[in-house]
Amino acid sequence: MVFSSITFLFFFLPTTLALYSIAGRNRNLLLLLVSLLFYSWGEGIYLLVMLISIALNFFSGLLIARFREQQRMALVVLAASLGINFSLLAFFKYANFITDNLNILLQAVHLPGMTLTPVHLPIGISFFTFQATSYVIDVYRKKIEPQQSLVNLSLYISLFPQLIAGPIVRYTDIAGDLAGRKVSRDDLAEGIQRFIFGLSKKVLLANPMAFTADKMFALPAAELSPGLAWLGAICYTFQIYFDFSGYSDMAIGLGRMFGFRFLENFNYPYISKSIQEFWQRWHISLSSWFRDYLYIPLGGNRCGTLRIYLNLVTVFLLCGLWHGASWTFIGWGIFHGFFLVLERTIIGKGLQLIWAPLRHLLTLIIIIVGWVLFRSDTINDAMTYISIMFNPGSGTNWQIVLMYLNPKILFELAMAVLFSLPVFSVIEEIKHVLMSRDKNSFGVETVIQLFRLLTFALLSYFTVITLSASVYNPFIYFRF
Repeated sequence: MVFSSITFLFFFLPTTLALYSIAGRNRNLLLLLVSLLFYSWGEGIYLLVMLISIALNFFSGLLIARFREQQRMALVVLAASLGINFSLLAFFKYANFITDNLNILLQAVHLPGMTLTPVHLPIGISFFTFQATSYVIDVYRKKIEPQQSLVNLSLYISLFPQLIAGPIVRYTDIAGDLAGRKVSRDDLAEGIQRFIFGLSKKVLLANPMAFTADKMFALPAAELSPGLAWLGAICYTFQIYFDFSGYSDMAIGLGRMFGFRFLENFNYPYISKSIQEFWQRWHISLSSWFRDYLYIPLGGNRCGTLRIYLNLVTVFLLCGLWHGASWTFIGWGIFHGFFLVLERTIIGKGLQLIWAPLRHLLTLIIIIVGWVLFRSDTINDAMTYISIMFNPGSGTNWQIVLMYLNPKILFELAMAVLFSLPVFSVIEEIKHVLMSRDKNSFGVETVIQLFRLLTFALLSYFTVITLSASVYNPFIYFRF
């Protein structure tokens, strides 16, 4: 079940909110049961994988705390917990990939291959595994006390708003909310508005971008011109942003409706002027996880120059592998790691002297090329597509490009560009200026609120109409 489905919007969510309003002290138990139902809706028996993860990490936290005075025993428990967590992740996510590549090697040396029944990938396993491991590591580091309630820890790991596609929530960020929280009318209103905004980004922007991107990436190389290749790459660049950031907005909004305050996961990444800045703005919960639980333990910036470079490439290689069991994801991670290393060299320092808009353009080109690698099925497909993008000599039939650039897609592209910029920050600044100049600030506030209400009403209307009329509703991060 996804948030942009009719079942969720008109049955699951209203029923859950209604039950939550009368649950009283049992609201954590209610949300846990609802979250387990939400997950089992699409995963069935694979709910057991998450339940095993919950039990493992609950008891690991208690044992680590018990052995705090015996550092070696605590470390053994932590190592065992991490080993089992990542073994589960490796089996379900990478067993097929490893088997396929081993068979290629075995075939090369004329040995019989291995046979493995295709292993199902449980939805969201990467997200709840990273949340669970961050919990036990923080208990070991004495940053938090272990959760004594199995219900509360189960809810932390399985909470349905962020279960299947993040953001990756740290236990420290919602420990207080798990213990006790209140949902005011303002919280509910803000949560609903944030959810509607995220849903509209997904349905009204990500889906149309996906429709065009899928057409371009499906074209045979012989039919793909530079103009069509760039159109597909740009559409995919917007698709993945509005798909994932829209989902994060919906998760944050849903959390707010139930009294949880999740941290922001995106901060207008396409305004970045460097790859380092991009990763400070893109999927913040994931990049901060890798920073705190991998990069810093590897030595971070405290090592020599070559070791820092190696740490960066290692972290982003694993970041790519986290996204999926494919050489294209690994290549995408190394690609970003390379440019992060480059920005730390004298070349990167020289780039800082370039005119800011040009740096922004160069950064966007690198990001777009990276997304082609991310989107492609194989490395060869990616290299072919990228070579066409940068081969203007092959020519472009602009009449064919214009066939795809109808008024509808042009409008959607314009909106995608607009809403990838911090327009709301500008609107807030204008609001403060108007209210500071106008003695009748109540009148200004009333007009702004009415405009806000009208905007969300229109977004809701067009989103529901679009969902009702279309069966094309892909969700990229659903498989991670």
